[in-house]
Amino acid sequence: MSETLYEALEQVLRGWHRFETERGNAPVIDFDCAPAPAPAALGRLEALRRLRSLLDRAREVADGRLVREIQAQLAYLSTLLGEHLAFDTYVRRTQGCGTRGWPAGYVTEHGDEVRRLLADAGIAWGPNTAHDLNRAEGIITPEAAAEAVSREAASFEPRVRTTVGATAPYDLTIEAVRVDAYWSYWLDGAGRTVRLRINLERAALTVVQARLFALHEVLGHGLQSAGFHAAFARGKQEWLPLLTVHSPCQVVLEGLAQSLPLFVAPDDHQLMTRVRLEHYLQLVCAELHVAIHSGVSADACAAHAVSRVPFWDDTQIADMLSDRGADPLLRTYLWAYPAGFDWFMALAEAPPATAADVLRAAYHRPLHPADLADLWPDGPVIGGPGPHGWWAPEPRRPSGSA
Repeated sequence: MSETLYEALEQVLRGWHRFETERGNAPVIDFDCAPAPAPAALGRLEALRRLRSLLDRAREVADGRLVREIQAQLAYLSTLLGEHLAFDTYVRRTQGCGTRGWPAGYVTEHGDEVRRLLADAGIAWGPNTAHDLNRAEGIITPEAAAEAVSREAASFEPRVRTTVGATAPYDLTIEAVRVDAYWSYWLDGAGRTVRLRINLERAALTVVQARLFALHEVLGHGLQSAGFHAAFARGKQEWLPLLTVHSPCQVVLEGLAQSLPLFVAPDDHQLMTRVRLEHYLQLVCAELHVAIHSGVSADACAAHAVSRVPFWDDTQIADMLSDRGADPLLRTYLWAYPAGFDWFMALAEAPPATAADVLRAAYHRPLHPADLADLWPDGPVIGGPGPHGWWAPEPRRPSGSA
């Protein structure tokens, strides 16, 4: 019966995806591991009713994985329809982890480590850090970015395949686009075909970042997705062939992609500095994410952001707050980045056999946070141990007040 329920869920998501994309809305499906003809478009309310029915049936057969998948879809769809779940509830139902966050001292310690690494490279911490780091790494023009990423992916591919046990082939296309969105690079696709888009509105690539994005997007997301497709090509699986960014697989997908350099290039000092900087920045983003949902004013959040990261400007900070505080999709999805990143950073320090088991499992089927806890019971709490909070909660000002 579980196989039938997975197929039924797949049809609902394909129909709902068609409804959204035909209206120019954000897609529901990010990567299709087993491409199939699209069913008729399915409106939001009908999709909601069918998902609720499937949830009841999944609970009857005690399929915990399927229950989590359906709950994630219901939570996101309900939010699109105007419901406003509490932040922790919303993230638990979608990403499958908590939002306790990380102690302020923990974030500070990682910031201190990054500042030491940058100082060793002759780069001062301040308003010009990002600019100085980019120059030190060697700037690549946007027009040359596609070739640089493709070249680095080809160089790292044998090492990554050996480390994670991946054998599936993939076909890569790289496109340059201009999109007013938070992302610089985005990977999606279907089957063995993966598409990497480079956003010329935001992309500022360096030689080191070309290595980072080749590992993250192509050999992280792309190679993983090709492996999932290969599994379905061999026959039906007991998991959903559709990847959505508002479901529990994202914590693992984003966490592994961001941390992959730690497992395949630990001696590349420039790359390690960049990875640890990105980890610190995600921890700060997590502080802002929790704060804006805890009654802290945008003013206070912005001041804290600058105190932590002096090279962020007002536009960047404003986008971070509005994305995490108001966007129905990014409000959940962007939590997957720090939650997964921090867990995999810890995994890199775990016994090699444990890390190998997790990496190989993650390239053969989509994993949920619950799966990570099973694979490494002694691992850290996904989403942070708490207590978060660098602030004294402020009462929100009445609407329209100065």
